[in-house]
Amino acid sequence: MTITAIQEELIDEFSLFDDWIDKYEYLIQLGKSLPLIDPSQKTDDKLIKGCQSKVWLQASMENDKVIYTADSDAIITKGIIAVLIRVFSGHSPEEITSSDTNFIDEIGLKEHLSPTRANGLVSMIKQMKLYALAFQAQLKK
Repeated sequence: MTITAIQEELIDEFSLFDDWIDKYEYLIQLGKSLPLIDPSQKTDDKLIKGCQSKVWLQASMENDKVIYTADSDAIITKGIIAVLIRVFSGHSPEEITSSDTNFIDEIGLKEHLSPTRANGLVSMIKQMKLYALAFQAQLKK
């Protein structure tokens, strides 16, 4: 499934809920399905800078696809990173770096987050794209 198709799927899923309390509950549920980072990888160098909560992100390459795992100490943040992993994990570095994240605005996520959480969301996307960019550079060698 393409990144765009996954984003459209998420837009459809979030549109099923009428209010943001239900959407937050769904986000928390998504966080519970997060592919968790190996506890040994919960190191300071894996922490995403700019997040209010602690978010550890690990990226690896498998068959020329980037695979992300993560964890967070906050349930909403765990849901946010789970959504981003669902969108980006399992795709090529080039697909990740060239994709947009307009779906976040379409589901209304950014406008319903506190300013510090919204900054954290931007930091998560930036870090995921930086990992993809690094893998992309390695593949070109």
